[in-house]
Amino acid sequence: MNNDLDKKFNEAYMRISEEAKNLAPDVMLRIYAYYKQATKGLSHKDFETMSNDLKKAFKFNAWTQVSHLTQEEAKEEYIKLANKILKHDK
Repeated sequence: MNNDLDKKFNEAYMRISEEAKNLAPDVMLRIYAYYKQATKGLSHKDFETMSNDLKKAFKFNAWTQVSHLTQEEAKEEYIKLANKILKHDK
């Protein structure tokens, strides 16, 4: 496990949670998808609880689109996107 990557990922998560305001829905979905892939990887058991609700279906679809990434790659993409969002949010 890459402790430096985990540290950067956790810092990015905290900053996005605290600082990012009024994100566009597509950006929020990408952040969600990278976060879920980074922390859980794609699990088909999650699909059963998400497929009957439209909002959850959009979230699951976004997550599925990044499911080819390893958890480490998803963390890296999350960090990149968070940095881009936070740079523009100021």
